[in-house]
Amino acid sequence: MGTMDLPERPLPSERDAEARGLTVTLVQRVDAGTFDDAAAAQGLTRDDGVKTMVAKVGGDPVFVLIPGTRRLDWSKLRALLGVNRAALVEPDAALEITGYAPGTITPLGSGSDLPVYADQRIAGRRIGMGSGSRDFLLFTEADPLLASLGATIGDITS
Repeated sequence: MGTMDLPERPLPSERDAEARGLTVTLVQRVDAGTFDDAAAAQGLTRDDGVKTMVAKVGGDPVFVLIPGTRRLDWSKLRALLGVNRAALVEPDAALEITGYAPGTITPLGSGSDLPVYADQRIAGRRIGMGSGSRDFLLFTEADPLLASLGATIGDITS
């Protein structure tokens, strides 16, 4: 994608971050570039990448944030939530709920204000995550982000 094709800025995620008083940096994704490349340019490692997923818990969607190098542990998530069932929503449903395509999802600027559950390993780090656009990655400090989202933090990965 050429520079002229980039989405109009600020992105919804940038506007939401500003409204929350968060400092974010957007880094343009380069065609052949990976998250690791963009993270290294920010002084981060692949362990600082965060995946944002949309899960359905008791019929209600929630955001789940986990380190990109770890796996969501469904039994731990269910225990944290105090439920017997939880599952990822289908990609089309995630797009409908958030307004963001899978692979770009972020709680910032989402079309739905959903509860956020985050793995404890994110806390205290500078993280990179989706920006809502395939063209950019969003980097920010995890603690202010999680606080602004009212996130519930726990051990939910393995």
